Amino acid sequence: MSSNRHILTAVAWPYANGPRHIGHVSGFGVPSDVFSRFQRMSGNHVLMVSGTDEHGTPVQVLADQEGVTPRELADRYNRIIAEDLVGLGLSYDLFTRTTTGNHYAVAQQLFTALHENGYVFAHTTKGAVSPSTGRTLPDRYIEGICPICGYDGARGDQCDNCGNQLDPIDLISPRSRINGEKPEFVDTEHFMLDLPAFADALTTWLKGKEGQWRPNVLKFSLNLVEDLQPRAVTRDLNWGVPVPLEGWSDNANKRLYVWFDAVIGYLSASVEWARRIGEPEAWRRWWQGDEARSYYFMGKDNIVFHSVVWPAILLGHNGEGDRGGEPGPLGELKVPTEVVSSEFLTMEGRKFSSSRRVVIYVRDFLERYSADALRYYIMAAGPETQDTDFTWAEFVRRNNDELVAAWGNLVNRSISMAAKNLGEIPAAGELTDEDRRVLEDSRAAFARVGERLERSQFKAGLQEAMRTVAEANKYISDQAPWALKKTDPERMATVLHVALQLVQDANTLLTPYLPESANKVYAMLGGTGTWTGMPRIDAGRDTIGGSEEEVEYPVITGDYADNEARWESRPIAVGTPLGRPEPLFAKLDQSVVDEELARLEGAAG
Repeated sequence: MSSNRHILTAVAWPYANGPRHIGHVSGFGVPSDVFSRFQRMSGNHVLMVSGTDEHGTPVQVLADQEGVTPRELADRYNRIIAEDLVGLGLSYDLFTRTTTGNHYAVAQQLFTALHENGYVFAHTTKGAVSPSTGRTLPDRYIEGICPICGYDGARGDQCDNCGNQLDPIDLISPRSRINGEKPEFVDTEHFMLDLPAFADALTTWLKGKEGQWRPNVLKFSLNLVEDLQPRAVTRDLNWGVPVPLEGWSDNANKRLYVWFDAVIGYLSASVEWARRIGEPEAWRRWWQGDEARSYYFMGKDNIVFHSVVWPAILLGHNGEGDRGGEPGPLGELKVPTEVVSSEFLTMEGRKFSSSRRVVIYVRDFLERYSADALRYYIMAAGPETQDTDFTWAEFVRRNNDELVAAWGNLVNRSISMAAKNLGEIPAAGELTDEDRRVLEDSRAAFARVGERLERSQFKAGLQEAMRTVAEANKYISDQAPWALKKTDPERMATVLHVALQLVQDANTLLTPYLPESANKVYAMLGGTGTWTGMPRIDAGRDTIGGSEEEVEYPVITGDYADNEARWESRPIAVGTPLGRPEPLFAKLDQSVVDEELARLEGAAG
């Protein structure tokens, strides 16, 4: 892909009912950041957006249990999640929330456009109610046996076993996940999104992605389109975005369904970002125009919302379904270029479960280990195209063998030797064939790794980058510059020049994966300015949760445009002073494995 394009990185919205664990960030967080950093280094204009998803019954149920309001609960977890994502180095241009007045307005604009084009319609349906409380039960809070595949544990909106959309009333032996009771089904009126009206347009669009998307994502999506049913876009609830229609907007117990307003967040966050920078129309560069591309990152349980539902909403807003219509007030909006979905990460052979304490939260992990060590593990051994298992033994092994002994060792011995013997980056004398070969291979790695990253093949890209590290280590061992100090100091200087060039190249290749340590290596090599930008928490300002008072709330943002990192091999600057390097990564004792397993068993037990 050429540079100078507008790349929207749309990252799944973490739900604000608790802190995120490492299984969550392996799906949406780290892959999207590796992709965004690479695209920025390649000269493209990246807009990476997301936020906390804060509406819906799960927040209301938990708030009731804790004796706080839904907004108070959302405020708490919005801040915790933002702090954790900054700790991981995720370079959001804007990480916001779905309870802002801006988000309410954008969600209502899309609903209105769909309604005016005839793609949402009122329909009386059967809603589930808790007999003991009288409160509406959302689809996801009802479980039972799937009527299609017989799986016991299907949710009222979807069966995770066969992937089919469901209605709660379809479930065999339905039960409430809150208290186990059998729900009652009563008549209630809701607006439905007419998904069947987009079947042809979605099929044509998806089939055009053959060879471009991950095969598992495309196959799953095409299967979903074969049997589309209308899907409710409103809910009996008082915590959410009001329905912007006469007779509905003042109904305190009717709101837009959380799944509907959450996917609109990608657009509303883009609009909020544009206002923050003082260019209210700037968001259009990522949503309209030939050079705009959009990549959506999530775990596989979210595919349906990003490859079927969200494109249908956009097509309906544009007037591009079976009924035609006119583009809404925001103008024609582009459907996703790619839906990049990861599979699931398990932990020590078990499914992550906060309720069963089979979990390690991002915050707890970062208190004990480096963010780059976790990022490296997720990218090297994570669930890119198949379910994978996190084990502490493998985490320690990769940290010690690959980060410490391979990459950290290359940095340390190259810079230490040059700093101790020469004090600066030395000039190269006459190059040997082996010098030229290893330098050429290092330069060629940018095309090989870049091709992988362009196609979201992050694991293969990392393997290729680490292969160049191994080649550089072999070169230094073979050339043995320490033995040349007395016999041939000029040759020693040349070998160290080549070694430092290899370090700089490898550091550039690894920057999207390991940004924190990349900044350290850049400084060790005498670099000035910012190599690759890191995120920070700033203050946003808007109304929150339907109130009329403007308040401050935490947002993630950062300065990533004027960084020094570029996706290319640059000649090292001869004569640049070098300092003694600090170790990049901490070697972990094998006792870590037993300690963490004991901690896990103690929590789960």
